[in-house]
Amino acid sequence: MAELDADLDHIIPSSVLPPFWAKLVVGFVSLVCFARSYDGDFVFDDSEAIVNNKVAGVVGRADLLGALFFLLSFLGYCKAFRESNKEGTHSTFWVLLSILLGAVAMLCKEQGITVLGLNAVFDILVIGKLNVLEIVQKVLHKDKSLENISVLRNGGLLFRITLLASGGAGVLFVRWRIMGTGPPAFTEVDNPASFADSALVRAINYNYYYSLNAWLLLCPWWLCFDWSMGCIPLIKSVGDWRVIALAALWICLIGLIRQALCSEDSHRRRILTLGLGFLIIPFLPASNLFFRVGFVVAERVLYLPSAGYCMLLTFGFGALSKHTRKKKLIAAFVLGILFINMLRCVTRSCEWRSEERLFRSALSVCPLNAKVHYNVGKNLADKGNQTAAIRYYREAVRLNPKYVHAMNNLGNILKERNELREAEELLSLAVQIQPDFAAAWMNLGIVQNSLKRFEAAEQSYRTAIKHRRKYPDCYYNLGRLYADLNRHVDALNAWRNATVLKPEHSLAWNNMIILLDNTGNLAQAEAVGREALELIPNDHSLMFSLANVLGKSQKYKESEALFLKAIKAHPNAASYHGNLAVLYHRWGHLDLAKKHYEISLQLDPSASGTKENYGLLRRKLEQMQKKDV
Repeated sequence: MAELDADLDHIIPSSVLPPFWAKLVVGFVSLVCFARSYDGDFVFDDSEAIVNNKVAGVVGRADLLGALFFLLSFLGYCKAFRESNKEGTHSTFWVLLSILLGAVAMLCKEQGITVLGLNAVFDILVIGKLNVLEIVQKVLHKDKSLENISVLRNGGLLFRITLLASGGAGVLFVRWRIMGTGPPAFTEVDNPASFADSALVRAINYNYYYSLNAWLLLCPWWLCFDWSMGCIPLIKSVGDWRVIALAALWICLIGLIRQALCSEDSHRRRILTLGLGFLIIPFLPASNLFFRVGFVVAERVLYLPSAGYCMLLTFGFGALSKHTRKKKLIAAFVLGILFINMLRCVTRSCEWRSEERLFRSALSVCPLNAKVHYNVGKNLADKGNQTAAIRYYREAVRLNPKYVHAMNNLGNILKERNELREAEELLSLAVQIQPDFAAAWMNLGIVQNSLKRFEAAEQSYRTAIKHRRKYPDCYYNLGRLYADLNRHVDALNAWRNATVLKPEHSLAWNNMIILLDNTGNLAQAEAVGREALELIPNDHSLMFSLANVLGKSQKYKESEALFLKAIKAHPNAASYHGNLAVLYHRWGHLDLAKKHYEISLQLDPSASGTKENYGLLRRKLEQMQKKDV
């Protein structure tokens, strides 16, 4: 490793701090950058990938595994380099471990395979000391001495590269099978350039996206959680001034590549080649070159390329300091960049603490992005601020008139506010734009049911189930429709389907128990109630419903126990106390009945049924007192 350090020091001056203090400073700065977000929420995609994921035990550790994988791989290669004069066993071990950890990261994140590529680059350029210029020249001139190059004759290196390649291919195959042996389906709003008819327009816009990514590495100021849906308008002609960015990007890249291949300084060639490899290779899967990706710009794909960027930037400042006497000015400039970027990192990590901060931070960056307004509206709706949510949903629909998810959410809020006509119009438009949008069909059915348009509602529910076979909530709402129409058998069948698909569907279980209870099928209601409580033993609403059935069946002790258990779980439910009082009233425990009637009326003084029953109890108690006298 000492030889590698010497090579680096030839280009990049070593730190003026002792190693311990240098590590301490780097660690402290890193802590300052991210200290404000350590206790933040899981936001945006993390909510689905971690919080709501059934395999969160694996997925939730994806970032940690990826980081551990990269760290272990790098440390392993450094260790292998120190022992390069010995057998290649150590290097092979670290390659195998890298493939294993990379496979886990690959199953959870899209960049597992790119890290394998980085390991190969590091192995070839740093450990193997491959001279790229020499290889290129010999290939172009068909030099027969190509086979004598030491790196190509290094069996250990070739074996490790073969392992990396085969491991990467295996990981890609597994990921391909998990994805259903086909690419995911993306829409035009996800990646507009990839849907352009003209190959020239696609190429220009792809390169413009590359330049934007490069600019985000250079100046990470305008950051946004999502860059789709009109955030970056397409370049449709060569006369667009943004084409300048493409030219600037390729001038810089061609200049760096030329230096990496043709520089007379072998140390410079190695550093530049390694930096460019770290910069470009991890970005290739996001480049649209091999397959369509589902985003325009995604800041997460710059995590790994930033390593190459930092290497090139450090090399540049190091080279510049050798050709100028104003070293203090350069040092001040570097420190200034570090300080500004540290402040930006602190600000951005604070924005990622919560969804509200993250979504609102995007409004100034991408005001034309309908998804930004949609997410702000959704966040407000989740917090109960429906008025503000409606405003952002309407803006999302205005910016993207085909944004069916915004229409669906807006229709839901309007439905809850009893603005049924507009809700029906929005939901009808949503299913017209996207006929297989099952959630919109279900919500349209709910609105039509509220408008007493029962046949249309049933048809909407059936259409939703047609497009999403396993849709327990839709079966539940279909059951409610049948119950309103007194089609009791159909209602019970629909609710049973809901519980089969989702055994913890408490509302469906409750409705079955209540319907059977109301129709006098007490034995069947009791059986369903017991079945439900076996599946959801801590659901107080199920305890309450089954307690009512048991009370009517004169199983007072068991009914009492369930009522008391439900009250313990939810002590402020007036109906729980009121129905327990009715049980005691029937049972003859009049003092306990009086106690719970009074508690119920304290919680809900407007409950007419409880008032009436309490009046009957008081009259009975007064009559008993008169008899005793």
